[in-house]
Amino acid sequence: MSRPPRHLADLGLAERRQAVAELGEREFRADQLSRHYFGRYTDSAEDMTDLPAAVRSVLAAELLPPLLTSECELTCDKGATRKMLWRLFDGALVESVLMKYPDRVTMCVSSQAGCGIGCPFCATGQAGLTRNLSTAEIVAQVVAGERALRGAAPKTAHTRVSNENPASKPAHSRVSNIVFMGMGEPLANYRNVIAAVRRLTDPVPGGLGISQRSITVSTVGLVPAIARLASEGLSVTLAVSLHAPDDEARDELVPVNRRWKVAEVLSAAWDYAAATGRRVSIEYALIKDINDQAWRADLLGSLLAGHLAHVNLIPLNPTPGSKWTASLPGVQEEFVDRIAAHGVPVTVRDTRGREIDGACGQLAARAVPARTGRAARTAPAAAVADAPHGGTSATPTGIAAPSGATSLPLA
Repeated sequence: MSRPPRHLADLGLAERRQAVAELGEREFRADQLSRHYFGRYTDSAEDMTDLPAAVRSVLAAELLPPLLTSECELTCDKGATRKMLWRLFDGALVESVLMKYPDRVTMCVSSQAGCGIGCPFCATGQAGLTRNLSTAEIVAQVVAGERALRGAAPKTAHTRVSNENPASKPAHSRVSNIVFMGMGEPLANYRNVIAAVRRLTDPVPGGLGISQRSITVSTVGLVPAIARLASEGLSVTLAVSLHAPDDEARDELVPVNRRWKVAEVLSAAWDYAAATGRRVSIEYALIKDINDQAWRADLLGSLLAGHLAHVNLIPLNPTPGSKWTASLPGVQEEFVDRIAAHGVPVTVRDTRGREIDGACGQLAARAVPARTGRAARTAPAAAVADAPHGGTSATPTGIAAPSGATSLPLA
């Protein structure tokens, strides 16, 4: 498989200086180039007027090749939520989401094109894995978000605006928070994700200068990788997509649980919290009659009590035709109350983007038909299409695999 072209964001500052020297230019040009990309969010040679014309053209061509082509852009929430679909150099599709709040701007980025984990309720998981993203392809999503905030988002032939106020003007604040909760399992692309985190957090000209404490890295529970992350000396937040407190349900909802059970995943999470002093976020998508029973709330609360953790409950954002849906409001409220009764902080995630295919993988799924063959086999064999959904039995006898559903990731 061919690789993306080498990009400045793939390299550390010292490596950039060496690359510039190999092109016959003085090393300080690497710092100039880096300031344009990481400080002014431009990769256009025409914008780099502090470099001689001939030099800027050569350096931009060699170290700032285009990585993302805008395929589609959708907005809603009066322009506060913007979802972008990107086509990569090899035709692979990835998504990112820009979300503006009164006190912050959060960018949700993808780390893989598709995903190989195969969670049956996730649109991305049903598509299968295409490939890992390079460090620069991850970073480029955030740079694109910065440009979008400044009204310089690329125009496409497939732009749809929903519920947007035409008189609104783009915000001129910076991206302040990054969540690795887009397409893919971040810790399955460990090397490039960690390099991207460093590039996002190193000060300009080394990187974008975003606080490490404002970065969240999500995982379904790759235990060895969590342990490795704890040793990196980073201050990022770890988010564990748990979705069930018991192995029986989690084996179906998150197939990797068949390799690392709930107890192992939580033990690794507590080790991470001890090593970093950072509170672990426990992500839990509430699915009607599947994992929203009162006894599961009590079990979850008892497992987390006394630990440095908080629960982020996610109302499921189903795709059209999905057999699974979000829990009823009363059930959700009881779930929250039962967790809180154990002294565990719990919040319900603000769900956005339903009208713009806001869930991860939904937009890409519309652009490309579902994959077959090996990718299609990533869904667990135990997912039964005819499984019952009625009632509130403590242990469901089967879990139906929908066409794909998940929730828009928010910080």
